[in-house]
Amino acid sequence: MDDDASEWVDAPPTPVPASGAWRPGDHPGERKFLRIGDLPLESDPIGVLPDVTLAYETWGELNDARDNAIYVSHALSGDSHAYGHAGPGHLTGGWWNSLVGPGRPLDPTRHFIVSANVVGGCQGTTGPAHPHPMDGRPWGSRFPWPTLRDMVAAEVRLTDALGIDAWQLMLGPSMGGMRTLEWAAQHPTRVRSIAAVGTTAATTAEQIAWGAAQGAAIRADARFAGGDYYDAPDGEGPHVGLGIARMIAHTTYRSEPELHARFGRTVQVESTAQVDDVGVTGDVLRGPGQPGSGQYAIESYLSHHADKLARRFDANTYLRIVHAINTHDVGRGRGGIAAALAGFTAPALVAAVDSDRLYPLSHSQELADALPGCDGVDLLHSDVGHDGFLVESAALNALIEGLLARVETARR
Repeated sequence: MDDDASEWVDAPPTPVPASGAWRPGDHPGERKFLRIGDLPLESDPIGVLPDVTLAYETWGELNDARDNAIYVSHALSGDSHAYGHAGPGHLTGGWWNSLVGPGRPLDPTRHFIVSANVVGGCQGTTGPAHPHPMDGRPWGSRFPWPTLRDMVAAEVRLTDALGIDAWQLMLGPSMGGMRTLEWAAQHPTRVRSIAAVGTTAATTAEQIAWGAAQGAAIRADARFAGGDYYDAPDGEGPHVGLGIARMIAHTTYRSEPELHARFGRTVQVESTAQVDDVGVTGDVLRGPGQPGSGQYAIESYLSHHADKLARRFDANTYLRIVHAINTHDVGRGRGGIAAALAGFTAPALVAAVDSDRLYPLSHSQELADALPGCDGVDLLHSDVGHDGFLVESAALNALIEGLLARVETARR
């Protein structure tokens, strides 16, 4: 998911740090921290992740009835900063500012909105860059491999600590939608509605293959050092491998027609030319490129996103989140997808982007068919591809407003 579409504090032209992870002692930004203790892990050999801390953010106030709480689940490269500005502690602005905020569907004047960084993340929650409790050095290669269900188990503890009996709405895009489905299957009485956006009930071989290529790019970087690179000076970390992983992923987040319409075969002829989220800027050669005449604009665009992610993310976290996504199958051990979701009868929204090639429409249709409280797939038209759920904000906001209205009506 292209979380980098949010506001960005321009990084100075300095070497990329070995890790863009937030670490204890850094400016907390808007984060709050909750120590949830030892966390049992579903399948990792170490069995338990000790002394886990969750980084989370909240907006609004929990009402006296404790029934206005909404949980926002982030995608692969997201974190707890779903809403807000870039600033101290936050290199990027809120990744879902289009949906969260005063006057938006998720409105802090009406709702108590919560978002937490996942276990294994790199923006405040215990992850590979955090100090190991035995020696104080970063976990690095020693950090375990949590599943999505482990991440949900940590979110349940946060829910309990906040005094929330049931979420009014739990929603998320992409990997966030996967965790939303896990909540529906595991804790159907603690969620009064869900919105699963641009996601799937189980990762497929092709999706795992894309993740495998991304992981291979990171591991092939000699500076990855088997996962123990945190003492490396700036510019000497595994940013090349992490950047290539991002380039591969970002290509799957967009559609072929959109990329061709924006960039075509345009070649840049000046090193000062740049490609940003709007398109090509700077001195460029319009028309077909000639061998040796410069870099294709699409290459510059992907390099731009590679650099941005490497400056705010962590290679070990990337590998672990890709692994967690690969473990996703809401029907695993529950008799299949339909059986797993049959017990969730509350209102459910399944939204799909019609040009999404990462999680195509057929996956959303399977979800909609399995959820008793879903009235079918709501289709978002976009030329962009998977990232359409960020771009087509007006259409998505209308769907979320409609879902919240259904929940309010059902409660009366």
